Amino acid sequence: MILKSLSLINYKNFEAINFEFDDKINCLVGNNGVGKTNILDAIYHLSFGKSYFNPITSQNIKHNTDFFVVDGLYQKDNRDEKVIVSAKRGQKKVIKRNGKVYDTFSEHIGFLPLVIISPADRDLITEGSDTRRKFIDGVISQSDQTYLSILLKYAKIVSQRNALLKYFAVNNTFDPTQLDIYNQQLNEYGSSIHKKRADFLEIFIPIFIDRYHAISSGKEKVSLTYQSKLSDTDLLTLLEQNLGKDRMLQYTSVGVHKDDLSFEIEGYPIKKFGSQGQQKSFLIALKLAQFDFIKKQSKVNPILLLDDIFDKLDEKRVEHIIKLVDDQIFGQLFISDTHADRTEGVVKKISQSYKIIKLDPTITTQEE
Repeated sequence: MILKSLSLINYKNFEAINFEFDDKINCLVGNNGVGKTNILDAIYHLSFGKSYFNPITSQNIKHNTDFFVVDGLYQKDNRDEKVIVSAKRGQKKVIKRNGKVYDTFSEHIGFLPLVIISPADRDLITEGSDTRRKFIDGVISQSDQTYLSILLKYAKIVSQRNALLKYFAVNNTFDPTQLDIYNQQLNEYGSSIHKKRADFLEIFIPIFIDRYHAISSGKEKVSLTYQSKLSDTDLLTLLEQNLGKDRMLQYTSVGVHKDDLSFEIEGYPIKKFGSQGQQKSFLIALKLAQFDFIKKQSKVNPILLLDDIFDKLDEKRVEHIIKLVDDQIFGQLFISDTHADRTEGVVKKISQSYKIIKLDPTITTQEE
């Protein structure tokens, strides 16, 4: 799969701009603030129907404008695929594929597989469990539409159960039998989600460890562990055990929506004991393992976006990453960097075609 061209109208910092891309490596270079990350985010938008950095649609529309349009032309399975994402203030966002509007965004997820590696990924280490759950669910959903459907149903039931718990509190009443139907549904959907996550991680974790060892030259031992109360008991039992707590809190305190991942290096939490370089290597390994998994499941090379990847990495680790990128298993890559000479010096060592796209607030040039 290849992104052949991209057109942007009023997407964040751009009035209207068009790009033609190389089939293999595309380097977006320029000073901070010229829009390198915005272009990568626009490509991400075409795959997922939302921004990687800010999922609030209205905040992706440029100030003093009413809309944006992101238009991408792809080549997949020897045919052209045109995907357009557009949004107008006060209206619902629209995704079109070859002129046909999707009924729901979830239908589009997985059609254009993509993996992004960005400084924003540090949230996976520093933020709460919700961020790490979204990572797991995002990887699985790109190749499993059924899983995505079950996730959406589960989230809806949690919301309905929470609303009922709040209703009880406001009206100073409580009838646990009214929760039974929600508990049964949560148990059904939650058990399926837990199994899917556990099966996924059984495959994913060894791939991740291999990727980390390749980047770090095997100098450090890392681990990735799935934390879920459903590993020990069923959700119906957990809901019954926590009924009093849920009544007091007015929300559902147990379930797969509370699962987490534990990240460790040498047996200690990487958040507290990992250096910036080690944390970045951990995240890159995590995303490259995501690439490997999606490729295996979809039988398609995902597009790989590398946003400011060289920051906070020593030369040795960068060299290992570049060697990995030069492997034939990868398809089309997009790399952003503030140092044009550094980027070109790196990609020249790779036996693949490339294009340097120099971004400037007033002029944008593309060089083969």
